[in-house]
Amino acid sequence: MAADSRSLLAATGSRFVVVGGGIAGVTCAERLATEFPSDDILLITASPVIKAVINFRQVSRVLEEFDVEEQASSVLERRYPNIKVIQSGVKQLKSDERKIITEDGKEYAYEKLCLSAGAKPKLITEGNPFVLGIRDTDSAVEFQKHLAKAKRIIIVGNGGIALELVYEIEGCEVIWAIKDKAIGNTFFDAGAAEFLIPKLRAEKPEPPITCKRTKYTMAESEKEEKAGASLRKLGSALGPDWHEGLHLKGAKELSHKVHIESLCEIKKIYLQAEFQRSQKVSLTFPKAQQDEGKAEPDQEVWPVYAELTNGKVYGCDFIVSATGVVPNVRPFLEGNNFALGQDGGLKVDKEMGTSLPDIYAAGDICTTSWEPSPVWQQMRLWTQARQMGWYAAKCMAANVLGEPTEMDFSFELFAHVTRFFNYKVVLLGKYNGQGLGLDHELMLRCTKGQEYVKVVMQNGRMMGAVLIGETDLEETFENLILNQMDLSRYGEDLLDPNIDIEDYFD
Repeated sequence: MAADSRSLLAATGSRFVVVGGGIAGVTCAERLATEFPSDDILLITASPVIKAVINFRQVSRVLEEFDVEEQASSVLERRYPNIKVIQSGVKQLKSDERKIITEDGKEYAYEKLCLSAGAKPKLITEGNPFVLGIRDTDSAVEFQKHLAKAKRIIIVGNGGIALELVYEIEGCEVIWAIKDKAIGNTFFDAGAAEFLIPKLRAEKPEPPITCKRTKYTMAESEKEEKAGASLRKLGSALGPDWHEGLHLKGAKELSHKVHIESLCEIKKIYLQAEFQRSQKVSLTFPKAQQDEGKAEPDQEVWPVYAELTNGKVYGCDFIVSATGVVPNVRPFLEGNNFALGQDGGLKVDKEMGTSLPDIYAAGDICTTSWEPSPVWQQMRLWTQARQMGWYAAKCMAANVLGEPTEMDFSFELFAHVTRFFNYKVVLLGKYNGQGLGLDHELMLRCTKGQEYVKVVMQNGRMMGAVLIGETDLEETFENLILNQMDLSRYGEDLLDPNIDIEDYFD
């Protein structure tokens, strides 16, 4: 963009301004650009790259699969000539003046604003060089650099990133500290966790030669130039399969070596000198099937030590904090009276509007405050970021054109497809019985090493399901949950592998 048009833009702003270069923000900007081809859409992002949805596939009525690609912002501007990307962090929002002030001192006026600035990692401790959070591409690359020299790391957390890390890391001992009884508590119950655990102990299959997700990366010199400037800024979140293309190998010649410490959290972190003064004893990496009482003292000296709430102490090269995220609302709060959800996100109504006029929010930054469908819940996942960005743009457009909006169908049923431990994983509805109290029952079918099927039933109706492996049941179960058909008469036959239940319900 020419300098004179940029300064004019800085003075005049745009009808639509979107903040955030992640999936929610980019999806929102793309839809607005299509709806209003003669309007400039401003996309303000702190990162030099944006996240784009590619290879989108509607698997079923609600379930969708897509890849996430990092692209230079110029690629987006070429695809949508009316999108103008401003690379700068946001310093302040002046909602009473309808202005965004960026960190480089420029002001952008808006008529309608969508805030999609994502979330930031909830670090177990701030300012410790031996504690890494993994949230965006820069922090993932930083992690890879540290891992290459590491002989042992501790991973704290039990969500998606922790699950992917413990499976992907090789050549390094991994102590995995989780506060729950079973792994993957965000996504699974104990039964599914038991089904997955053998995969942690087994040798991993060779990865495919081609990776289906292409990555855009900046040239090294450009990276170094921008690294200093972007240290304080948050990039947008990682995509599914974020670890592909990264070499997640430690300094040791070994494959998988994971030890799980459950029902515990980090009590205290010691640097080397501090630990030596404490006179506490750290433990060696536990051997398989080792009796709890027989863990041996560790003779090795480590850069950092973690004392767990169960009393055990382990030394390591560094600690990975993968304990979830907090909505990135801070740049927008000063001087603006936003209503916030209990989790700190910007509260949005059923048209994605915040409590302030003409300001919308989408993705990880927001907290839904409408009465949800009985089989939907908000989770800070890729699929919901895309759906919310798309729907927020739809609501903004309808508001400008004076048209009514209908709640998007994607909010009728929670549906998410992903991969963990090299298994396909589909989560539908109240897949863990969320909010159903004790008044529900579970039906299970499990073939060791192949598939795990769980359905959540209430009053004869299917309310949720977890499908691990190639079950081909997702579309049938999605329809059964949406239709709320009384399934009482089918009883256990519902999960009988010898009966093709699709024939029942076609």
